[in-house]
Amino acid sequence: MENVWTLLSWGPEGWSDDIAWGVLVTVSLGLATLPVGLLIGFLVALAKQSPEPSLRLAGNVYTTIFRGLPELLTLFLVFYGAQIGLQQLLHLISPGTNIEINSFVAGMVALGVVFSSYASEVFLSAFRAIPQGQYEGGYSIGLSKGQTMRLVVLPQLIKIALPGLANLWLILLKDTSLVSAIGLADILRQSGIAARVTKQAFLFFGFACMIYLVLAIISSFGINAIERWAGRKEAQR
Repeated sequence: MENVWTLLSWGPEGWSDDIAWGVLVTVSLGLATLPVGLLIGFLVALAKQSPEPSLRLAGNVYTTIFRGLPELLTLFLVFYGAQIGLQQLLHLISPGTNIEINSFVAGMVALGVVFSSYASEVFLSAFRAIPQGQYEGGYSIGLSKGQTMRLVVLPQLIKIALPGLANLWLILLKDTSLVSAIGLADILRQSGIAARVTKQAFLFFGFACMIYLVLAIISSFGINAIERWAGRKEAQR
Protein backbone atom coordinates (compact mmCIF):
# COMPACT_ATOMS: atom_id res chain seq x y z
CA MET A 1 0.00 0.00 0.00
CA GLU A 2 2.87 2.34 0.78
CA ASN A 3 4.24 1.75 -2.71
CA VAL A 4 0.85 2.70 -4.21
CA TRP A 5 0.75 6.01 -2.37
CA THR A 6 4.33 6.69 -3.42
CA LEU A 7 3.48 6.10 -7.08
CA LEU A 8 0.44 8.39 -6.83
CA SER A 9 2.28 11.09 -4.90
CA TRP A 10 3.54 14.43 -6.17
CA GLY A 11 7.19 15.02 -6.87
CA PRO A 12 10.01 13.06 -8.49
CA GLU A 13 8.93 9.69 -7.05
CA GLY A 14 5.27 9.97 -7.98
CA TRP A 15 3.21 10.44 -11.13
CA SER A 16 0.40 12.70 -9.93
CA ASP A 17 2.02 15.85 -11.31
CA ASP A 18 2.27 14.29 -14.79
CA ILE A 19 -1.30 13.02 -14.67
CA ALA A 20 -2.49 16.41 -13.38
CA TRP A 21 -0.95 17.98 -16.48
CA GLY A 22 -2.89 15.42 -18.51
CA VAL A 23 -6.11 16.48 -16.76
CA LEU A 24 -5.39 20.11 -17.64
CA VAL A 25 -4.80 19.19 -21.29
CA THR A 26 -7.97 17.08 -21.42
CA VAL A 27 -10.18 19.77 -19.90
CA SER A 28 -8.58 22.50 -22.03
CA LEU A 29 -9.12 20.48 -25.20
CA GLY A 30 -12.74 19.82 -24.32
CA LEU A 31 -13.46 23.46 -23.49
CA ALA A 32 -11.68 24.66 -26.64
CA THR A 33 -13.57 22.21 -28.84
CA LEU A 34 -17.03 22.91 -27.37
CA PRO A 35 -17.64 26.42 -28.80
CA VAL A 36 -16.23 25.38 -32.19
CA GLY A 37 -18.53 22.37 -32.34
CA LEU A 38 -21.56 24.34 -31.15
CA LEU A 39 -21.06 27.13 -33.69
CA ILE A 40 -20.51 24.79 -36.64
CA GLY A 41 -23.38 22.55 -35.51
CA PHE A 42 -25.74 25.53 -35.29
CA LEU A 43 -24.76 26.75 -38.76
CA VAL A 44 -25.16 23.25 -40.22
CA ALA A 45 -28.61 22.98 -38.63
CA LEU A 46 -29.57 26.30 -40.23
CA ALA A 47 -28.33 24.99 -43.56
CA LYS A 48 -30.29 21.74 -43.22
CA GLN A 49 -33.57 23.59 -42.74
CA SER A 50 -32.82 26.23 -45.36
CA PRO A 51 -35.19 26.63 -48.34
CA GLU A 52 -32.09 26.56 -50.58
CA PRO A 53 -31.61 22.95 -51.83
CA SER A 54 -27.82 23.30 -52.20
CA LEU A 55 -27.46 24.33 -48.54
CA ARG A 56 -29.63 21.42 -47.39
CA LEU A 57 -27.56 19.03 -49.49
CA ALA A 58 -24.28 20.42 -48.11
CA GLY A 59 -25.55 20.10 -44.53
CA ASN A 60 -26.72 16.52 -45.07
CA VAL A 61 -23.44 15.52 -46.74
CA TYR A 62 -21.47 17.07 -43.86
CA THR A 63 -23.35 15.20 -41.14
CA THR A 64 -23.36 11.93 -43.10
CA ILE A 65 -19.58 12.02 -43.52
CA PHE A 66 -18.57 12.95 -39.99
CA ARG A 67 -21.17 10.80 -38.25
CA GLY A 68 -20.20 7.87 -40.45
CA LEU A 69 -16.43 8.03 -39.97
CA PRO A 70 -14.84 6.66 -36.76
CA GLU A 71 -13.61 9.49 -34.56
CA LEU A 72 -10.08 8.07 -34.50
CA LEU A 73 -9.95 7.94 -38.30
CA THR A 74 -11.16 11.55 -38.50
CA LEU A 75 -8.39 12.52 -36.09
CA PHE A 76 -5.75 10.79 -38.22
CA LEU A 77 -7.10 12.41 -41.39
CA VAL A 78 -6.83 15.86 -39.84
CA PHE A 79 -3.46 15.34 -38.15
CA TYR A 80 -1.67 13.50 -40.95
CA GLY A 81 -3.75 14.22 -44.06
CA ALA A 82 -4.14 17.96 -43.51
CA GLN A 83 -0.45 18.24 -42.68
CA ILE A 84 0.54 16.55 -45.94
CA GLY A 85 -1.95 18.66 -47.89
CA LEU A 86 -0.67 21.91 -46.41
CA GLN A 87 2.93 20.92 -47.05
CA GLN A 88 2.17 20.15 -50.69
CA LEU A 89 0.43 23.52 -51.02
CA LEU A 90 3.32 25.35 -49.40
CA HIS A 91 5.84 23.59 -51.65
CA LEU A 92 4.01 25.03 -54.65
CA ILE A 93 4.21 28.53 -53.19
CA SER A 94 7.57 28.33 -51.43
CA PRO A 95 9.64 25.20 -52.18
CA GLY A 96 11.47 23.74 -49.20
CA THR A 97 9.03 25.12 -46.63
CA ASN A 98 7.68 22.62 -44.09
CA ILE A 99 4.76 22.89 -41.70
CA GLU A 100 3.68 20.79 -38.75
CA ILE A 101 0.18 20.77 -37.34
CA ASN A 102 0.04 21.04 -33.57
CA SER A 103 -1.55 17.93 -32.06
CA PHE A 104 -3.77 20.06 -29.80
CA VAL A 105 -5.12 22.00 -32.79
CA ALA A 106 -5.59 18.80 -34.79
CA GLY A 107 -7.50 17.25 -31.89
CA MET A 108 -9.66 20.35 -31.52
CA VAL A 109 -10.52 20.42 -35.23
CA ALA A 110 -11.20 16.68 -35.52
CA LEU A 111 -13.30 16.44 -32.37
CA GLY A 112 -14.99 19.73 -33.27
CA VAL A 113 -16.28 18.52 -36.63
CA VAL A 114 -17.46 15.22 -35.13
CA PHE A 115 -19.19 17.04 -32.26
CA SER A 116 -20.78 19.52 -34.67
CA SER A 117 -22.21 16.78 -36.87
CA TYR A 118 -24.15 15.38 -33.91
CA ALA A 119 -24.93 18.79 -32.44
CA SER A 120 -26.51 19.84 -35.73
CA GLU A 121 -29.07 17.07 -35.36
CA VAL A 122 -29.85 18.23 -31.81
CA PHE A 123 -30.28 21.80 -33.00
CA LEU A 124 -32.37 20.68 -35.96
CA SER A 125 -34.74 18.76 -33.68
CA ALA A 126 -34.98 21.80 -31.41
CA PHE A 127 -35.78 24.05 -34.39
CA ARG A 128 -38.57 21.72 -35.44
CA ALA A 129 -39.99 21.71 -31.90
CA ILE A 130 -40.52 25.49 -31.98
CA PRO A 131 -43.94 26.36 -33.49
CA GLN A 132 -43.96 28.44 -36.66
CA GLY A 133 -46.20 30.88 -34.81
CA GLN A 134 -43.20 31.98 -32.73
CA TYR A 135 -41.50 33.26 -35.87
CA GLU A 136 -44.69 34.88 -37.17
CA GLY A 137 -45.27 36.54 -33.80
CA GLY A 138 -41.82 38.12 -33.93
CA TYR A 139 -42.37 39.38 -37.45
CA SER A 140 -45.80 40.76 -36.55
CA ILE A 141 -44.38 43.09 -33.90
CA GLY A 142 -41.80 44.47 -36.31
CA LEU A 143 -38.76 42.34 -35.52
CA SER A 144 -36.38 41.46 -38.34
CA LYS A 145 -35.40 37.86 -39.06
CA GLY A 146 -32.16 38.30 -37.11
CA GLN A 147 -33.92 39.89 -34.13
CA THR A 148 -36.61 37.20 -34.15
CA MET A 149 -33.93 34.51 -34.14
CA ARG A 150 -31.94 36.19 -31.34
CA LEU A 151 -34.77 37.37 -29.08
CA VAL A 152 -37.56 34.86 -29.67
CA VAL A 153 -36.24 31.62 -31.14
CA LEU A 154 -32.75 31.28 -29.66
CA PRO A 155 -33.78 31.31 -25.96
CA GLN A 156 -36.31 28.55 -26.63
CA LEU A 157 -33.85 26.67 -28.81
CA ILE A 158 -31.21 26.55 -26.07
CA LYS A 159 -33.69 25.24 -23.50
CA ILE A 160 -34.93 22.50 -25.83
CA ALA A 161 -31.48 21.49 -27.07
CA LEU A 162 -29.72 21.61 -23.71
CA PRO A 163 -30.28 17.96 -22.62
CA GLY A 164 -29.00 16.63 -25.94
CA LEU A 165 -26.03 18.99 -25.96
CA ALA A 166 -25.20 18.01 -22.38
CA ASN A 167 -24.96 14.37 -23.44
CA LEU A 168 -22.73 15.35 -26.35
CA TRP A 169 -20.43 17.24 -23.96
CA LEU A 170 -19.95 14.11 -21.86
CA ILE A 171 -19.21 12.13 -25.02
CA LEU A 172 -16.74 14.80 -26.12
CA LEU A 173 -15.01 14.65 -22.74
CA LYS A 174 -14.45 10.93 -23.18
CA ASP A 175 -13.43 11.25 -26.84
CA THR A 176 -10.57 13.55 -25.86
CA SER A 177 -8.74 10.36 -24.86
CA LEU A 178 -8.30 9.63 -28.58
CA VAL A 179 -5.70 12.41 -28.90
CA SER A 180 -3.25 10.22 -27.00
CA ALA A 181 -2.86 8.40 -30.33
CA ILE A 182 -1.22 11.48 -31.89
CA GLY A 183 1.08 12.18 -28.95
CA LEU A 184 -0.89 14.75 -26.98
CA ALA A 185 -0.18 14.43 -23.25
CA ASP A 186 -3.75 13.92 -22.03
CA ILE A 187 -4.95 11.79 -19.10
CA LEU A 188 -4.79 8.51 -21.01
CA ARG A 189 -1.32 9.08 -22.46
CA GLN A 190 0.18 10.17 -19.14
CA SER A 191 -1.44 7.22 -17.38
CA GLY A 192 -0.15 4.87 -20.09
CA ILE A 193 3.39 6.15 -19.70
CA ALA A 194 3.20 5.69 -15.93
CA ALA A 195 1.79 2.18 -16.38
CA ARG A 196 4.59 1.15 -18.73
CA VAL A 197 7.37 2.60 -16.59
CA THR A 198 6.15 1.22 -13.27
CA LYS A 199 4.50 -2.00 -14.58
CA GLN A 200 1.40 -1.00 -12.60
CA ALA A 201 -1.15 -0.91 -15.43
CA PHE A 202 -4.20 -1.66 -13.29
CA LEU A 203 -3.32 1.06 -10.80
CA PHE A 204 -2.81 3.87 -13.28
CA PHE A 205 -5.57 2.98 -15.72
CA GLY A 206 -7.91 2.55 -12.78
CA PHE A 207 -6.80 5.96 -11.54
CA ALA A 208 -7.54 7.39 -15.01
CA CYS A 209 -11.03 5.85 -14.84
CA MET A 210 -11.66 7.62 -11.55
CA ILE A 211 -10.50 10.95 -13.00
CA TYR A 212 -12.86 10.65 -15.97
CA LEU A 213 -15.72 9.77 -13.64
CA VAL A 214 -14.94 12.78 -11.44
CA LEU A 215 -14.91 15.04 -14.50
CA ALA A 216 -18.26 13.58 -15.59
CA ILE A 217 -19.74 14.20 -12.12
CA ILE A 218 -18.47 17.79 -12.07
CA SER A 219 -19.89 18.27 -15.56
CA SER A 220 -23.26 16.93 -14.40
CA PHE A 221 -23.37 19.51 -11.61
CA GLY A 222 -22.54 22.24 -14.11
CA ILE A 223 -25.18 21.00 -16.55
CA ASN A 224 -27.82 20.92 -13.80
CA ALA A 225 -26.93 24.49 -12.83
CA ILE A 226 -27.31 25.62 -16.45
CA GLU A 227 -30.66 23.85 -16.72
CA ARG A 228 -31.90 25.56 -13.56
CA TRP A 229 -30.71 28.92 -14.90
CA ALA A 230 -32.48 28.30 -18.21
CA GLY A 231 -35.65 27.35 -16.32
CA ARG A 232 -35.55 30.56 -14.29
CA LYS A 233 -35.02 32.62 -17.43
CA GLU A 234 -37.99 30.90 -19.05
CA ALA A 235 -40.18 31.58 -16.01
CA GLN A 236 -39.27 35.28 -16.12
CA ARG A 237 -40.38 35.68 -19.71
